[in-house]
Amino acid sequence: MKQHINILVVEDDNDINQLLCKIIEKSNYQAKSAYSGTEALLQLENKQWDLVLLDLMLPGLSGEDVLEKIRNNSTTPVIIISAKNATQHKVQGLRLGADDFISKPFDVEEVSARIDALLRRYKNNEQSNHYSKKLMFKDIILDNDSKKVTVNNHEVILTVREFNILHILMEKPEKIYSKANLFETVWGEKFYGDDNTVNVHMSNLRNKLAQQNSNETYIETVWGIGYRLKT
Repeated sequence: MKQHINILVVEDDNDINQLLCKIIEKSNYQAKSAYSGTEALLQLENKQWDLVLLDLMLPGLSGEDVLEKIRNNSTTPVIIISAKNATQHKVQGLRLGADDFISKPFDVEEVSARIDALLRRYKNNEQSNHYSKKLMFKDIILDNDSKKVTVNNHEVILTVREFNILHILMEKPEKIYSKANLFETVWGEKFYGDDNTVNVHMSNLRNKLAQQNSNETYIETVWGIGYRLKT
């Protein structure tokens, strides 16, 4: 049963908002509408959401501002759905912490599939029994039960995918992971050679770790091969 999954739809266009809600409800999830950035923040403060669908062009507080505030407080999965579909906007959205980006006009079945895929990965990562409860590397502590990461005793807010990338690297610090390895494991999709998605998430992860300890390098690039932790 999926009735316990709650999804917040942040979209100012009433027709699009209602369409997204219908897509969600067709999958037996619960949908709630918000029509502005301010309304979205109120909903986020009052309830724990399993997923947020977020438009960028909102009245008042922009979608980018909403996303930034979400990431300052939680790892709730976020899918941007926006007509701002230039590469620079997609990259910016991912850098701000979005887990996925869907361009308008969108395909109904694709939206449904991407929602299912992100929720499935998030659930699997929470329930995976082979994950160690707590991993440590240098001054990084990753707690899989609470989904918290601290660096130099300061909590670092990561997206679901950033958390999963770090977890993979910390499980085997000396192993080199190719971009294809990381993409197919974290995204659960076939890798067709588009480096940009992995590059953006890796850059975000590195920056967030460095903000808490700029004197340390945690992740190194092995040119032509991939990434590993810097021992």
